Amino acid sequence: MSATTDKQIAEILATYGEPLAGNVWRVQGTAVIYHKALERIAVQARIRFDAPVIVRAERDEAVILVTGHMPGPNGDRTEWSIGEALIGVNYRVSGKQAAYVFAMAEKRAKDRVILKLAGLHGLLYSEDEADEFKASRPDLQPARAQAGRTEPAPQPEAAGELSEEEMPDTAAAPALDGASAEADLKARIDKAKSINAVTDLMLDPETQRVLAALAPGLRDEVREHAKQRLVSLGWPAKSRKAAAA
Repeated sequence: MSATTDKQIAEILATYGEPLAGNVWRVQGTAVIYHKALERIAVQARIRFDAPVIVRAERDEAVILVTGHMPGPNGDRTEWSIGEALIGVNYRVSGKQAAYVFAMAEKRAKDRVILKLAGLHGLLYSEDEADEFKASRPDLQPARAQAGRTEPAPQPEAAGELSEEEMPDTAAAPALDGASAEADLKARIDKAKSINAVTDLMLDPETQRVLAALAPGLRDEVREHAKQRLVSLGWPAKSRKAAAA
């Protein structure tokens, strides 16, 4: 993803009060955004959805049509999209995990509509668009890295994936102590002297590894701290004026 594309995405996200840092990551050069970030954008943009239309309903497959509307200075804008979920093809479940094909199909369709209405279609993909996007989420990487170790280890299967003995090998030693890792990241954020410096810090692979190892509450606190630092440096914190018109 080019710096120009990064800048374009960041500018659009900023109009909805969302920073690039902490919301977007890359999968083989493709920009991917969290579903929860798209939900927040939908609220800021006052997007409303019609009742979904079921196009196909099978035991292992669902196809759903979703239409959304967003208010603007010249009246409502309308976009529609179709979400599909077929177990074993574009929707994988493992073990005893329950499959919710209708929920996934609706989520994909809504995310696509939000991206279109927000002007992000073609620049970003939702994390739920493909299994590889979901699996690459930064906050899931420590568990996946630990599970991928194949060296003999006398650990019972139920012993959990994040062993304190093995964590130092994951290149993010400060993440072992959540409070100190959080404090260290906040201090580095405070030292950043520009919007680009904060964004680069939050997108740095090392920062992503430390964030991924933090408890969800601490991770959200760091991201909120980064957002507030961006605001103090002049980053627009208000949502799109047109959405409030």
